[in-house]
Amino acid sequence: MREKRLPKHIAIIMDGNGRWARKRSLPRTEGHRVGIDNIRDIIRAAQDIGLKYITFFAFSTENWKRPKQEVSMLMVSLERFLKKELQDLHERNIRFRAIGRDDPVPKNLQRDLREAEELTRNNTGLTVVLAFNYGSRPEIVDATRKIAQAVMKGDINLAEIDEHLFSKFLYTLDIPDPELLIRTSGEQRISNFLLWQLSYAELYFTKKYWPDFKKTDLIKAIKDFQSRDRRFGDVKSHN
Repeated sequence: MREKRLPKHIAIIMDGNGRWARKRSLPRTEGHRVGIDNIRDIIRAAQDIGLKYITFFAFSTENWKRPKQEVSMLMVSLERFLKKELQDLHERNIRFRAIGRDDPVPKNLQRDLREAEELTRNNTGLTVVLAFNYGSRPEIVDATRKIAQAVMKGDINLAEIDEHLFSKFLYTLDIPDPELLIRTSGEQRISNFLLWQLSYAELYFTKKYWPDFKKTDLIKAIKDFQSRDRRFGDVKSHN
């Protein structure tokens, strides 16, 4: 890898936990458990590589449609992950952020997410963003409502609304847009994830299921990113 061309922010759609489990004749819940554990390993890999931001798509607003047992297990597993890993993240100077809607996430998990953010607020190393109960369309709707309320109060003039101002009302207002999106399991779609923020991101798809995605795979994705010619609508390369 070329250290000077590392993507500042990588976003990951962690897909394939259920299929990973089924391939091993295990319950889907076991796949999710192993998948959540793998977040820890990739966080450490991202920090070793020198990344500044990494976002994990952990639970979408559409995932509530899944079987209740599976949803409940995901909530419990995330709660355990935070309690087990939070102090280590803090000691490693990692900042934790959660994006997504609060309801209907259980109150105790909402509290744990806020406490994790507060504890690590002043850390200056890698920023780990967890997209939980997140959907990009709901995010854009929420931002539009906030802007409309600000206009009604007279805090914003209609003429002031542009892309820069709109971005300040998104969940990711203090986070740079991802330069690279990775999706595991072979699926090739964005699935309502960071639609606004991924406008100019490079997309990378791997057939590996998320539990099998390791540091070497992350490096491979970064090398692929570094080989691309990024022009952002210009005729000249901006690599």
